[in-house]
Amino acid sequence: MSVPTTHFVTLAAVLFAVGAGGVLLRRSGISTLLGIELMLNAVNLTLVAFARQHGDLHGQVFVFFIMAVAAAEVAVGLGLLVAIFRHQQSIDVDRLNVLRW
Repeated sequence: MSVPTTHFVTLAAVLFAVGAGGVLLRRSGISTLLGIELMLNAVNLTLVAFARQHGDLHGQVFVFFIMAVAAAEVAVGLGLLVAIFRHQQSIDVDRLNVLRW
């Protein structure tokens, strides 16, 4: 007994919607990064599900690349947030309307 691919795709769509909502509606920089991570994981889930359905490993290879990009995004994003917090004492993205300090 195996789980159909439609269940995985539905779960990925829900995860992507929650992540997109987090990016669009939340004003904290950390919440924005978490939303982006949720969207990347939804894409990963979809790629693995379709790779499993078709019986090849190409989707899973792409997942490794996406995970590497996500790790780099987190490292750079958190570094930027720490620098912004040190300068402005806040990570509210509404206050970041100017790129110069």
